[in-house]
Amino acid sequence: MSDVPGVWYILLSLVSIFGVATWILDKFSAKHNLKRIVGICGVISMISLLYVTFTTEGL
Repeated sequence: MSDVPGVWYILLSLVSIFGVATWILDKFSAKHNLKRIVGICGVISMISLLYVTFTTEGL
């Protein structure tokens, strides 16, 4: 198993936080704009996580 940079763990944490926050906003809140913003932040975090994962695979 190759070593991953520290930013990988930060991005993984952000993906999980944004995912849970989006679910909570969807189920228990009527703030649709905030849910959309948090969901987009989660997607950006996931794309960044994928980029970091695939660019460090060859190390």
